[in-house]
Amino acid sequence: QIVAVHPHFVRSHFKQFVTGGKKLLLYERGWMNRWKPTVLHEGEGNIRNVKWRGHLIAWANNMGVKILDMISKQRITNVPRDDISLRPDMYPCSLCWKDNLTLIIGWGNSVKICSVKERHASEMRDLPNRYVEIVFQFDTEFYISGLAPICDQLVILSYVKEISEKTEVECCARPRLDIVQPLPESCEEISSDALTVRGFQENECRDYHLEYSEGESLFYIISPRDVVVAKERDQDDHIDWLLEKKKYEEALMAAEISQKTIKKHKILDIGLAYINHLVEKGEYDLAARKCQKILGKNTELWEFEVYKFKEIGQLKAISRYLPRRDPVLKPLIYEMVLHEFLESDYEGFATLIKEWPGDLYNNTIIVQAVVDHLKKDPQNRTLLRTLAELYTYDQRYGRALEIYLTLRHKDVFQLIHKHNLFSSIKDKIVLLMDFDSEKAVDMLLDNEDKISIDRVVEELENRPELQHVYLHKLFKRDHHKGQRYHEKQISLYAEYDRPNLLPFLRDSTHCPLEK
Repeated sequence: QIVAVHPHFVRSHFKQFVTGGKKLLLYERGWMNRWKPTVLHEGEGNIRNVKWRGHLIAWANNMGVKILDMISKQRITNVPRDDISLRPDMYPCSLCWKDNLTLIIGWGNSVKICSVKERHASEMRDLPNRYVEIVFQFDTEFYISGLAPICDQLVILSYVKEISEKTEVECCARPRLDIVQPLPESCEEISSDALTVRGFQENECRDYHLEYSEGESLFYIISPRDVVVAKERDQDDHIDWLLEKKKYEEALMAAEISQKTIKKHKILDIGLAYINHLVEKGEYDLAARKCQKILGKNTELWEFEVYKFKEIGQLKAISRYLPRRDPVLKPLIYEMVLHEFLESDYEGFATLIKEWPGDLYNNTIIVQAVVDHLKKDPQNRTLLRTLAELYTYDQRYGRALEIYLTLRHKDVFQLIHKHNLFSSIKDKIVLLMDFDSEKAVDMLLDNEDKISIDRVVEELENRPELQHVYLHKLFKRDHHKGQRYHEKQISLYAEYDRPNLLPFLRDSTHCPLEK
């Protein structure tokens, strides 16, 4: 028979309890310590569950759930059961109080969370001074055998049936203990465990009960042949569950937040499992990106992951995320990645050479590899440009300059200035003038101390049109510096720049009059 005692029964003046059965009976200790019964409710079938909290008593019979206010002695609500097709003796109602004003009802596969509220004085009339509002209501996947609150979440003990793979007949499965977060019209599963209890194959929904100890966060799952004690999960348990569900990113976050309290798990191990999971799913770029955070400055792990990416043909995916400073990996790692790009993606190879510091790899080895590829494709501008950059890193500026001039690359003048390559361009003046005569002349005139006027004129002897451009600009800067070439300039002006001949003759004081 169902019994619920007064919440403060241990105190001498609160000697009350209620019982279920055919009637809801209140027993009070009276004169001569005798128990006096009072009928609180009857006539709606067996009362199979009673819970007493504060001044409120809730009970369930065949028709639904009622709540009695012990102060006013008024029944303040009737919550009918939803699925009347379920036998109430086989699928009994589960009740629990979350606090003095919140009742949780589980019946069949339906959960209702009810709040007891005070009625406004203007609304009372002949109504009770309290009423009940259902604030959350949702259905569960399985039949409910027990309920218990845990903070703002809910523990649900479920009776599970499943179809046997062998016989294709419905049979009893292990009961489940779920923690859910109630929402207005649904719930979110926080955790789920299948419980191993003896004889679960023969048990029915009514054979399971859930009781709990509020102060200790302990939950007791009671079955005909077993009592299982469950306690609230710690963070290690939560991470176990997340990993089991393959929620690796959430597990990693949980471990980072609780790194001082977790004992079983290591952040690095979870991170490596996450990378492996992403690789297995084919999310190579995301896996490579996560390496930066997870592997940190551990060079051994970095090198291990690079070889793993190589084995699956995904070196390109990890190339963008390889560390370049603090830590630096072995040169062989970077060379391996560069060779991968050189075999299949010249543009990608060129990008890495531009982005990576030249001291990460053996420059000589990479130069030779590029030279070997140029033998097959000698006019490939991407390879030539990249080779020039490699020569620059290796301080072989002369060779870099030759390539830039061949390519007519815009950086050629910057390279000459930056590395003072004027001694290397004395025999390349025609190439520079052909590429950009204006920039070339300005550079030559700005650096007369490094390449003399006489040397420039001599180099341009077979290109009189370029000779004229150079001498004309020299004359504009200084009427006297190139005086020994003024006589020569008369014919150059006559041939290539007649409009400026007369101004030249007028301004020059070094032209022979007879000319």
